[in-house]
Amino acid sequence: MSLIKNQVEKSAFNPAPSLPYQLRIIDFESAMQDVYDFFYDVNISLHEKGLRRFEDMLRPAACSGLISDMLTASLAKHSRVLRENNYFNGHPDLIVQGIYSNDSVAAGEQGVEVKSTRKSGGAVDMHGARSQWLCVFVYRVDNETEPAWDREPLRFTEVYLGHVEAEDFRRNNRGELGTRTATLNREGLEKLRQDWVYLDR
Repeated sequence: MSLIKNQVEKSAFNPAPSLPYQLRIIDFESAMQDVYDFFYDVNISLHEKGLRRFEDMLRPAACSGLISDMLTASLAKHSRVLRENNYFNGHPDLIVQGIYSNDSVAAGEQGVEVKSTRKSGGAVDMHGARSQWLCVFVYRVDNETEPAWDREPLRFTEVYLGHVEAEDFRRNNRGELGTRTATLNREGLEKLRQDWVYLDR
């Protein structure tokens, strides 16, 4: 079969979004297309070697982590004022350039945290509840079509970007050995979904 390179559906963008930090729709479109192009290029090489699709090799959590990192880097490249946070595991992922020394901060307030998930609606686990600009990319992976190389390529279906507060989260109890996380509660998710950027379900 001939592999398909996905294209961002321009008509799925919110025609009048409220975006912080001088972000533009073209920034999101370019970042999403960068991910599509990367997966296509990698899968072309894997297919030529008779190996499995990249999406099928990755565990869901690893795939989401990779996509989040790629989107963060691409948004920083295309954005007018946001840059990657150079602090390892610093928060947020994208920070306003020139605000923090060497564009590096452990816990800053000026910027956007970037997450990706397969969960429709944008619910995603965080390492803590805090006031922040939160951007969530929801994507879909076809793991069912057979043969595997006939599967649809990875596709973004939803993008949300909204400001949430610490009280918009619920704490997740994972037991003594589990990592404590926080997830937006029902009201928090409703708030986030009001500020949708892209819907292509």
